[in-house]
Formats: sequence, C-alpha cells, structure tokens
Amino acid sequence: MKNITYNKVVNKLRGKFTVKKVLKGLLFSLVLFLLVACTSGAGKDGTYEGEAKGANGPIKVSVTVKKDKIEDIKIVESSETDGVSDLALKQIPEAIVTAQGLDVDAVSGASSTSNAVVDAVKNALEKSGLDIAAMSKVKASLPKAKEVSKTDYDVVVIGGGGAGLTAAITAAEKGADVVLLEKLPVLGGNTMISGGEMAAPGNWLQEKEGIKDSKDQFYEDIIKGGDAENDPALVRVLADNALSGAEWLRDDVKVEFEDYLLFFGGHSVKRSLVPKDASGAELIKKLEKKAKDSKVTILTEADAKKISASNGKEFDQVEAKVNDKDVTFTAKDGIVIASGGFGSNLEMRKKYNKDMDEKILATTSAGSMGDGILIGEAIGAGTTDMEYIQTYPTCDPETGRLLYVGDVRMEGRSILVNKEGKRFVEELERRDVISKAVTKQSDGFSYMFWDQSAMDASKVDKTHKKEYDSLVDRGLLVKADTVEEAAKHFEIDAKELQTTIDNYNKYAKDGKDLEFNKRGELVAFGEGPYYIMKSIPAVHHTMGGLTINTKAQLLDGDKNPIPNVYAAGEVTGDVHGTNRLGSDAIADIIVFGRIAGDGVVK
Repeated sequence: MKNITYNKVVNKLRGKFTVKKVLKGLLFSLVLFLLVACTSGAGKDGTYEGEAKGANGPIKVSVTVKKDKIEDIKIVESSETDGVSDLALKQIPEAIVTAQGLDVDAVSGASSTSNAVVDAVKNALEKSGLDIAAMSKVKASLPKAKEVSKTDYDVVVIGGGGAGLTAAITAAEKGADVVLLEKLPVLGGNTMISGGEMAAPGNWLQEKEGIKDSKDQFYEDIIKGGDAENDPALVRVLADNALSGAEWLRDDVKVEFEDYLLFFGGHSVKRSLVPKDASGAELIKKLEKKAKDSKVTILTEADAKKISASNGKEFDQVEAKVNDKDVTFTAKDGIVIASGGFGSNLEMRKKYNKDMDEKILATTSAGSMGDGILIGEAIGAGTTDMEYIQTYPTCDPETGRLLYVGDVRMEGRSILVNKEGKRFVEELERRDVISKAVTKQSDGFSYMFWDQSAMDASKVDKTHKKEYDSLVDRGLLVKADTVEEAAKHFEIDAKELQTTIDNYNKYAKDGKDLEFNKRGELVAFGEGPYYIMKSIPAVHHTMGGLTINTKAQLLDGDKNPIPNVYAAGEVTGDVHGTNRLGSDAIADIIVFGRIAGDGVVK
C-alpha cells in the first residue's frame, strides 16, 4: 500500500518537472541573481553631479565613484552665507567620504546647508548605482570640538559674536586670562551674517566728503528713531564713543573699510562706514585673529547654561555643556554675557509680540535663541523693551534672508513700488515704517526698481554676486531692457510703473520729492537695462533684553548692579528703544563690548 502511494507521487512530480519548466526556472533564477547583483551596491565608476536646495539657493556637488566607493565630493556651486556655511560645506563631504556613509548629523547653526549637501550627494549617487539605502544606514561622524583642558580663568565671556569678541579682546589686553564660550561650531553670530556697516559721526569719510555731522546729531537720530523709548544715558554713551570704536576697529583690529558711506533709513546724514566686501565676515575674521593674538581661549560648541556663585554672593561660575559633558568654568574677575538676541526663537517672539509668529521669517543667526537673556533672568536680572522686535523690509521671500543686493536703496538710487506700480513709502524711512507699509500692500510684497546707472554706482551685483545670481536663478530678481519687460516678469502694472518713474524723474530734476519727501540726493532714472527685485519683511533685530547701566553692568529688577556680571550687544535692551536704525548695531556691540571688557577686569 505504501509502495503504491509513493510511486504515484513520484510519477506525478516527474510529470510536472519537464525540461521546459526546468529551463524556465533556471532563467528566472539567473534574472533574479542579476537583479540582486545590480542592487547590491555595485557602482559604476565615474563622476556624477547632484543638486539640492540650501538655505539661500541651490547647492551643486560632484561625486566621484571608484571601485564601489565614494572617492571624492566637491562643492561645485553654492549661494550659502560665507562664514556661517563654510564648516558644513567642508565637514559634511569629508565625513561622508571617510565613513562611506550618509547618516550625518547637521553642523549646528547650518542645518539647511548640511542637509542640502547630503541630499545633493544622494541625488548624484542615484546615477552611479551605489546602494543609497544601505549607505544611509552608515553613521558618518563630524569632528569633535576641542577638549577642555582648563577651567579656571579671570574672565568668562558668553557668546562669540562681535560684542563677545570685542569684550574678550579688551579684557585680555588689560592682562586678564580670558575664555570665550560659543555654542555654535563657528564664531560670528548675527555680526557674521550682517553687512557689517557701522554708524560713526564725524568719521574720516565724512570729512573727506564734506558731510557735517556730530555726536549730538547722532544722539538725536537714535532717540528719534527709537521713539524716545531709549535710555538717554545709554544712547549718550553710544553716540559719544561710536567714532573711537570705529577707529579702534580700523587701527587696532585692522578691519578694512571701503572708500564709501551708506545712507541708512532714519539717519539725518550719510554716516555709515562699510567694511571690506560689505560683509560682517570682515569684522569677525579680524576680531577672531585679534582675540587669538591676545591669547584669548576660544571654545566653540560650548553652550553656556547657567551662572552661579561659588561663595553664595558674587557670581563667579559659568556652567556649560561642552562635547556633551558638563563643565564648570570659574571666573575670578567676572562674566560678560554677549550671546545676542532672540530673533530665531519663535516661542519667545510670540510670548512678547503676538504679531511675530510663524508667518514671519527671520534673518537672524540660528544661535539667536535668547539664551543669555534666560541666563540673566535666572540670577535676577531685569529685562526691558522685549516687545520691540524689528523686521527688515527687504528680505528673501523664500528664506527670509536679508538681501544685500537691496543695499542699492541706501545709495538713494532706487524706489519701492507695489503690484500696482506705485510708490507707497519713503525709501529711506525707518525699517519698521517701511516694513509696516509693505505688509499693507495688496500682495504683501515690495518691488525694488533701479536702473543700470544705479547698479554701476552701487556694484551690488559684483559685491554680492552669489546672492545676485541666486535671486536671478529663482526668479526673484529680473534684469530687462525695458521697463515694460521688467514689470511683466512680476505682473506689475507697467503703465502705472512708467508714470511713477516719470514723476520721480521730475522730482529729481526739481530737487524735491513731492510724494514722500525722500532724504538724500534724488537721482533720476536713465537708460536700461532695468532691475526689479521682489522682497518681504523678516525679523531682523530684537531691541529688548537685559538691563544694563552705562558701565555695561548687569542690573537686577531694581536697577542695582549684579556683582561681577556685565552684558553687551543685542542681549541688552534700552539702547535702541522701539526701533534700531540701520548700522547702529555694530556701533552698539563695539562700544559696549569694549566697556564691558574693560569693566569686568579687576
């Protein structure tokens, strides 16, 4: 019975496995093998290009593959901010090549740039045949920050922007042993991403151009610009010391300045000095060198969390997180808080000003989270003017980044129009006034118009070439031979725009702006090409912060000095009132940074 059943089964199976079917099975197996082989990570040697959107525009990379490995990654094109993005553009490719992996943590403060580099590399690798899914599971580690070898100092400075570096240098030059703690991997803060322009009354270029100015006139401009909500004593110190601060930058720090001035809105005269390449990077680069020459210990990725008092009376300790370790630094003489404002802290913005919500983009550094304000409040420091949050009127509609191509406005060689082709505000008004006027327009945008002669005079297409090219590529700036063609790009009423231009040219001829009484010299528009740039307001500066006195000492809620603690820069309040005038921030950080650095040393 058993044998009969067995034979039947065998015979049945034999019938199924015909030669034809066996061949089909082998063919299927072969195809399957080839498919597996093709997707197992085997890559084709060659160089491949990839692209992804960064913080300011496209990032393009070239990736060289050899023997199933990534041999090299090069950044071909980038519109990212110099200084801020440099570390990400360097470290991310190096980490990927070293680890042969794509699981890379973003460089702190440059997340958009970091992620874009990784995405661009993936985009390139898709063309190579390498197994991206497998590589995405391999961890690629970034270099670690410098290990802490010493914790006892005379002075501890919190924040590595312009104010912090200035305070550290000043203290070190008085003989103090100084450590500067910066939470991001790079120095600079908002100073790095600014234009670096500095208001200074009676400066050397004003003398050269025959511009009459004075400390008193500057003082009045600051008070008026802040709607008299400023502390007059602090404004007096700023006005009286701005020029000596600029001379210190030029003569001691060796900052190079351009041979021209800018006329920022709200100022009564042209008084703003411009650093080399119209970039705050020039200031930070030179301040960093000066700090190192002055033997300041600089620690990046050192996140200050708390100030404490070892003796229960005078604050002499800073507790920080360095390389994921808790480290306590001792400050024998004192501490300077110079960690910037809170423009990038959405929740903090909304807490103090409900209008500054998620609908408003920001120009500010990723580090502008209000850390220093919170640290100060924890030890009883008072705050002031927290509701006053400034927006910059001409920023990138996609990223919120401040548009330096728009500096043609400070040359007095452009006009702002709306979708209907009409002017709606004085182009050299205060930032807050212009910003509010923009938000009231039918589409919430402004359109800056200028001609070729203005471009030649301002040179913004050359000085800020990366930004200019990015704006053109993304359709946010148009260059056209005729007014009509330029207007058509943004669907602006061309006929009304031409009428606006004709009226403005008449005002220039007569020497009087009958619509908005524009300050400065009126220059008529001439021949094309013509330019129009689209922009929006974005959060740029927080006027509020910790309360200080004229000696930069941190004050408690009753306006009494808190022992051993000083503050300078955007982390403080009461200097600018409701609104900061353009180029006054650099004057502020240098003047009070020097005062804090001098005062903290015993």
